[in-house]
Amino acid sequence: MNKVIISQNKHWEKNYADLYEREIFPKLINNLNTKHIQVLQGIRRSGKSSLFKLVINFLAEKIDSKEILYINLDDPFFMKYSSNSEGFYEIIQTAEKLTQKKVKFLFLDEVQAINGWEKFVKSVYDSGEFDKIYITGSNSSLLGGELATLLTGRYISTKVFPLSFSEILKINDINSLLEVNKQLPKVLKIVDDMMSYGSFVEVYDLKNEFKREVLSAYYDTILLKDCVANNQIRDIRGFKELSFYALTNLTSLYSYSSLSKALKISDKSVKDYIEILESCYLFSDIKIFSYSLKEQINNKKKLYLCDNGFMNLGFSFSSNYGKLLENLVFSEFLKKGFEICFYNKETECDFIVRKDNKIIAVQVCYELNNKNLSREINGIEKLPFKVDERYIITYNQSQFNIKNDSVTNIKVVSFWDYFWTN
Repeated sequence: MNKVIISQNKHWEKNYADLYEREIFPKLINNLNTKHIQVLQGIRRSGKSSLFKLVINFLAEKIDSKEILYINLDDPFFMKYSSNSEGFYEIIQTAEKLTQKKVKFLFLDEVQAINGWEKFVKSVYDSGEFDKIYITGSNSSLLGGELATLLTGRYISTKVFPLSFSEILKINDINSLLEVNKQLPKVLKIVDDMMSYGSFVEVYDLKNEFKREVLSAYYDTILLKDCVANNQIRDIRGFKELSFYALTNLTSLYSYSSLSKALKISDKSVKDYIEILESCYLFSDIKIFSYSLKEQINNKKKLYLCDNGFMNLGFSFSSNYGKLLENLVFSEFLKKGFEICFYNKETECDFIVRKDNKIIAVQVCYELNNKNLSREINGIEKLPFKVDERYIITYNQSQFNIKNDSVTNIKVVSFWDYFWTN
């Protein structure tokens, strides 16, 4: 155990290097002012562990770094504790013997690997054993069930996503609209790469010839470990067929019954499998915009991926730039904390997004032209409810001559122009 703990706590000797700045980092530092448990949730490999390291670097400037303990519970060594949360005490005691320091800040990565972790965390939180406790998980059920009961009012949850467009711009020292315009070819290359390969931190750093292989490994791990193993799915073949069908039919309307007929599995299994895919943050199921919950539930839905890179694993999307851009727009809205719906009744609108009591209607069109202009405008103009703002987001068009005074409040804007700060 000594070697494992030492290998996972390199900050005892020096700070972690080569970490990207993340937009939610200041929020995590501000949350140090509360005793509440800090929970980071998000898809596997989205950067939760790296955020831990950023916080650890910050803390190491204030206190003795040996008073900070980081444990990655996904390490095979800790499998022997998977059914016994009392193992936490042994791990902590071992670390304190090694450092001869009392642990003040405890970081537990992929905590769901240990059954009963909730009771341990509640116990040490209530006793004031540590100044602050941090935990991560790759499943939304981390905040459900027993945890919700045991730790109510004791935690702050923050979602972590792969790199956003604005974060990648900052990594490339593009920090203003002036710089965006001056380096537009480079900016468009960033957009192209995000459309094709997504923005997982490790994938972003790789050369293109290795990206698909790494993304495939991520996808398989999420399916087999986070989905199948953690949920004890028996019909593995049916589950994998549904996930691949969803992967290759993104942005399309669906119902549980339509998927059931296409894949020859029960409606209940379809519903359960989609909920599992959502719980691991791989897919997001969005509903029709309505003030009636019943109408939202009873209408068809649409599926999107959390990261464009996984689209690479289905059939080729190289000729369907529209779907690539639409999913990328979706993922950026998700990262910015928007509530996302769509509309498909009297008219069709790709996204109805809401944040801070503002409702925004958005059409996504890779290239706007005279042939598709009327369709895109109608999708927004004929909505049967009031919206505060209206946009057509394109790949690289910010000006388009709309010769109709009634629709002058629709703004045509490029992806990079809309998301570089939004």
